[in-house]
Amino acid sequence: MHAIGIDIGGTKIAGALVDELGNILRADRQPTTASNPQLIEDAVVAMVERLSEGTDVTAVGVAAAGFIDASQSIVYYAPNINWRNEPFREKLERRLGKHIIIENDANAAGWAEFRFGAGRLVSDMVILTIGTGVGGAIVSGDKLFRGGFGAAAELGHMRVVPDGLPCGCGARGCIEQYGSGRALLRTANELADAGGIGIGLAEVRARVGTLSGLDVSDLIQAGDPGALLALRTLGHWLGQASASLGAVLDPQLFVIGGGVAQAGDLLLDPIRAAYLDVLPARGFHPEPEFRIAELVNDAGVVGAADLARIYAESI
Repeated sequence: MHAIGIDIGGTKIAGALVDELGNILRADRQPTTASNPQLIEDAVVAMVERLSEGTDVTAVGVAAAGFIDASQSIVYYAPNINWRNEPFREKLERRLGKHIIIENDANAAGWAEFRFGAGRLVSDMVILTIGTGVGGAIVSGDKLFRGGFGAAAELGHMRVVPDGLPCGCGARGCIEQYGSGRALLRTANELADAGGIGIGLAEVRARVGTLSGLDVSDLIQAGDPGALLALRTLGHWLGQASASLGAVLDPQLFVIGGGVAQAGDLLLDPIRAAYLDVLPARGFHPEPEFRIAELVNDAGVVGAADLARIYAESI
């Protein structure tokens, strides 16, 4: 059974026709009109019709950043789109006549990684996606964990520092403030200000004006001591967060995704070390694996399509 996955972001809508093995057979994308829910609905309907032309498609999964209710029907809050208690599933079902599910974008991407990427050989997995912020998803017992209200696995807002840095969610000390791409840049700038080990960072900043993520990434790959220290600091905090998650969930695998994950073992090593430092009964307690995500830009559409296909087969 083929299914369609749609991934709605703040700037673009991506879509794909996906087979049962996670292969993309046809793809489409267009800009998002984030302020106008009706235009988004129209765009999704048109995209589904284009992608399904000449193919028997019965299920569509839509992934979007935001809080989705437990029935996978209503987007009750989206940070980047003007959706508040939006009955998106009902609207799409009425217009398309297909089985529809609505899913959080991080959950959809995490599910794709579990089914077809780094997590395909385990039953219990946590994925942390390191970008501008920190996203994530949890798979437990081969099932995506959504929680009682549908808004579980907001992993970026797990608190790791009591009364720590203020977060955009309104709390303080969230891992997003210590383990994200923005946190990496903040630490890199602090090291550049301090001189010493940060001299390489300072020199690049003086030359280009403002450090970017690409600048820091290039310095990491070049072995710059300051950039590597900033990355190890990031990894330490992510390891601390993973340890808290491990104590509750006992996953077999942690998957690290997002742009920062391109650093590979340079990032995984400090994450793993910080995790093991606080592992209860170390030496006797099984140790989870840490891997870099295998799926990148297509994870959202692939995961959304697969979840929709599974839903359609179950009814």
